[in-house]
Amino acid sequence: MRYEGNIFRPFSEANSYLLQATIGCSHNACTFCGMYKDKRYRVRELDEIRADIRMAGEHYGDVEKVFLCDGDAIAIDTPVLLEILSDLKKTFRSLRHVGSYAGPQSTLAKSADELKELRAAGLTKAYLGVETGDDALLRHVRKGVTAAEMLASGRALIDAGMNLSSMVLLGLAGRGPRSVEHAVATARITNEMKPHYLAALTVTPVPGTVLYAQMQRGEFELPDALETLQEMKVLFENLTVDNMRFVGIHASNYLPVNGTLQKDKAQMLAAIDAVLSGKDMSGLRPEGARGL
Repeated sequence: MRYEGNIFRPFSEANSYLLQATIGCSHNACTFCGMYKDKRYRVRELDEIRADIRMAGEHYGDVEKVFLCDGDAIAIDTPVLLEILSDLKKTFRSLRHVGSYAGPQSTLAKSADELKELRAAGLTKAYLGVETGDDALLRHVRKGVTAAEMLASGRALIDAGMNLSSMVLLGLAGRGPRSVEHAVATARITNEMKPHYLAALTVTPVPGTVLYAQMQRGEFELPDALETLQEMKVLFENLTVDNMRFVGIHASNYLPVNGTLQKDKAQMLAAIDAVLSGKDMSGLRPEGARGL
């Protein structure tokens, strides 16, 4: 298998074969993201991708899960992406899951029929970087879409039959009252989108990004652990969607929290309140134990 540059994948894809179908991210302008700043976006040649699939088949024999790297494989022209999915299915007889990051612009550029065709061909899961439901904050971090467009992209993926994981960023609004607005707006877009999974990460300024430079200049103040947990509490308090899995165990988070809403909502809120009140700090990750 051949890879260009650093490779990133959702933590839930830890046991997947990572197939680099694109190099970099088609948008690559978000102020907080440093993942693909050293890459210029392009789709790899189909012959190269097919050769990698053949090599993976020879090396692994068979796999059940594949993740398409890099940052936005759903941006690949639909006929080409269908060819890739077909090759994967032919090579790995036990294949049951193919996942991809999905950029909102790239998703909206595809028709409903195209998305359904991709799902039927085996693209089973999409990871959408929603980040926030706050329109002003989406503009500020240069996400490239409005909240309404973000919502439409998420609903399009769900309507196509894909398993959707919505990823949001705690602390993205910085310290102060905007934090509450961010949490409430993020709950609102989640309630309307109704993803199968809601994955919360905590913003971590990375050197070389716009957000890091803003922090260095004092234009962005990073919330501390308790402020971030307060934001998570507001998020939970405003989530009404039912039967959605909340995944908050990412290494960037101060308090690993997992559960199903609404069934486990009271339990998860109790865990947050225990830390905020100082009654139980045992689950709080020390700063040095957090990571990207």
